Amino acid sequence: MAVIILLLIASIAVAALFLFGFIWSVKNGQYEDEYSPPMRILFDDKPAKKSSEQ
Repeated sequence: MAVIILLLIASIAVAALFLFGFIWSVKNGQYEDEYSPPMRILFDDKPAKKSSEQ
């Protein structure tokens, strides 16, 4: 029974750390740029140069 309580406390502590990290990243503007990532997918590759093989 003591192991279950210990694991419960550990899991709540890990969840609280992840919640704190998420809130910290939102407050620091990590998720503010919503336009660039989709556009970066479209324009990432440069056209391949055709080699003049003869």
